[in-house]
This record gives sequence, C-alpha cells and structure tokens, in this order.
Amino acid sequence: MTAALRLTRVGPAATIQDAGRFGMLQHGISASGPMDRAAFARAGRVLGDGGTSGLEFTAAGLDFCLEGEPVAAAFDGGAFHLRVNGAARDWPAFVPLQPGDRIEITPGPAGNYGYARFDREIDVAPVLGSRATNLIAGLGGLAGRSLRAGDVIPFGARASESTPASVPIAQPDKDGTGPTVVRFIWGIHADLFPASTRRRFLDATFRISTRLDRMGVRLDDAGAVFAGEPILSLVSDAIVAGDVQILGDGTPIVLMRDHQPTGGYPRIATILGVDLNIVAQLRPGSALAFTPVTLQKARLVSAGSRA
Repeated sequence: MTAALRLTRVGPAATIQDAGRFGMLQHGISASGPMDRAAFARAGRVLGDGGTSGLEFTAAGLDFCLEGEPVAAAFDGGAFHLRVNGAARDWPAFVPLQPGDRIEITPGPAGNYGYARFDREIDVAPVLGSRATNLIAGLGGLAGRSLRAGDVIPFGARASESTPASVPIAQPDKDGTGPTVVRFIWGIHADLFPASTRRRFLDATFRISTRLDRMGVRLDDAGAVFAGEPILSLVSDAIVAGDVQILGDGTPIVLMRDHQPTGGYPRIATILGVDLNIVAQLRPGSALAFTPVTLQKARLVSAGSRA
C-alpha cells in the first residue's frame, strides 16, 4: 500500500516545488523553487528526515485528504487558517496524518504563499534534476502545470535521509507603521541612472501592485521616481531572481523565481535572497522601501548573519 493526497479544493497557481532547478539558466531555464525559500526550509526542518519536495499554495489555500498510509506533514509560510477533520490547528504546524484525514487551509491575515511538506517524497519524475514546477516553461511537478481539484499526488517510500539546506530566516525591518524595508546591492545597470534618480529611489515608498505572480512583482510608484527617464534599450543579458528591473514606461518590477532568463531593460538593484522571501509574501497594497548594503554585508547576511 502507498500513500497519496487527493486534492479537493485548490487555489490558483498551486504547484509542486523542491529547492529548485539550479544550473539551467545557461539553457534558458530559471531555477524556480519556492517563492519563500525560508518558509519552505523551515517546514522541512520540522520533519527532519523527509521528502525534498512539497506543495506550494497561494493565498486562497487548498484542501486535501490523505489516502493509503499514515504520513507526517509540516505547514509553514504566510499566515493561514488550518483545520484537520474540522478542528482548528495552530499555524505553522506539524501534523501526523492518518488515512481519511481531511485538511483545510483557508486564507489568513497575511502572506501570499504557504507550504505543505511531508515525511515522504512526492512521487513525480524529476525533470533536469528537479521536481520543481516552472509554470513559464511548463517543466517539472505534475505535467509542468498548476495543481487543480481532483489531482492525486502520490508518495514514494518513506525517506531514509533528507536534510534541507539551512536558510537564513529574515524578518521585515518594520515597526508596524512604516513600509517594509528590504536590502539590496546596486545592480549591474545602476550607473546608467543619474545620481538624483538613485537618491529618489532610496527615498521613495513603493507599493506592491495587483500584478504579481511567480515571474515578477510589479511595484506601484506614486512618486514617479523613474518618470521622464529615457527608455534604455540594452543588449539582453542574464537576469537573476531579485533583480529590480525598470520597464520602458518607468514601472519597477521585482523579478521572482520563474523569471525570464535574459532581459533588455536596466536593472537598478538586486534584492538580497533572504529579503526576497519577504517581498514574495507582501500582499498587494503593502508599502515597500529599499536600503542599500555592501557586497560584504550581503555575503554575511547570506551566511546567516544579521550584523
């Protein structure tokens, strides 16, 4: 007998993810992986030895039931409401599940992405070394697509050894009233912008727009920081997750996990990876500001230091 999840309600853009498909950018394929890598890793650490993959769901949540054999599950990311067989549970949570158990994850007060991880590997074939779903390229996961109600997610044998990589856990630099402040290093094209524009970029408060997905998050720029800047047409070169790209109409966009491999618009900044997790969880309308750090500081943060 094997275990499986039967999905009974699924919000838009829910996918199967693992840590990501690294090393493929040279072939035009971004790494994908969880939008909030820290939350995904926390859920994995709760399980200890467990599968490397899991389910990523969006703000609408999802419901499923367990079939076959007992499975342990860990839930993290955002702030959702969790019920098991109708009974409310804390969030985040570790839950030993029995066959027939019904799990309901419904919208909570904060966050765009949540995660369910298990003590078994999801039994889908790796594509180019990863089970991560890339919705833009249609690779990985379950036939390269978003999950939907009626899907059955099979598990393999119980994992004998799987230790998720340690991920620094960042908290927003926020006092409860001002914007969330995220750290960045100046981007490869920052010097193409006048010093006055760079100063306005640092002083401005942006807001998360309603145009956000796994590819990018557009920012509303009430201060028109980049209005009047000449449209820069550049030779396309490689892009990384966290790049802040300025489109031809002056709109800033933060490139996310399913970003395009190359781009011809200038990138003024690159957000630190740990803070990109925070950006992923900011809902539309949330205020956002930027602060620069040195490359040395960025490396310290990536190594787990907040100094």
